[in-house]
Amino acid sequence: MIKKTILFDLDGTLTDSGEGIINSVCFALKYYGLPIPSREELRVFVGPPLHETFQQFGVPAEKADEAVEVFRSRYNTIGKFENTPYPGIPELLETLQSYGHRLFVATSKPESTAKEVLEHFGLSRYFEIICGATLDRSRIDKSDVIRYLLQQTDTLANTVMVGDTAFDVLGAASHCIPTIGVAWGYGRVEDLQAAGAVSIAHTPQELLDLLER
Repeated sequence: MIKKTILFDLDGTLTDSGEGIINSVCFALKYYGLPIPSREELRVFVGPPLHETFQQFGVPAEKADEAVEVFRSRYNTIGKFENTPYPGIPELLETLQSYGHRLFVATSKPESTAKEVLEHFGLSRYFEIICGATLDRSRIDKSDVIRYLLQQTDTLANTVMVGDTAFDVLGAASHCIPTIGVAWGYGRVEDLQAAGAVSIAHTPQELLDLLER
């Protein structure tokens, strides 16, 4: 069996964090007196960096940093626990680890929050390194996060990214890493495919099968 190095996205891939993120986005939009779109429209907040996404919904660029802080005032106390691992994910990670694959997390969520969430759900023990964004924005998008992660590891032979959005695919591709997209998250399958995902998994079992090829 060829041992792989597997980089996992967090939100929309390992855990369903949409409720907490969307509730906290609504809290921030209300703070600015902005219209609250449907929850379906607000799904785009799950995964990408928040600063840019807030601007798409009417927050002026000069207020984007403040909007993120308003968001975090709710998310860091309540929203991060309005979250749950997807069914089958703990078993998938247990199996991959038992097979000897190296597992990492590469997320655009702030690293401290990502570690807290994974620890809360008992998932942190599966990962060698949990790497995320920095609060000072020196490391924010998926490409930056993966670059930093690559600097922390001794070898990344047979590496693959697993994520639910085109941001995962493009960020990994910037380092010549292929991505398996997952269909259960917050990105669209068509967008994953257009960005260049090498395969799409519709269930954790299907993802295991693809990773074992």
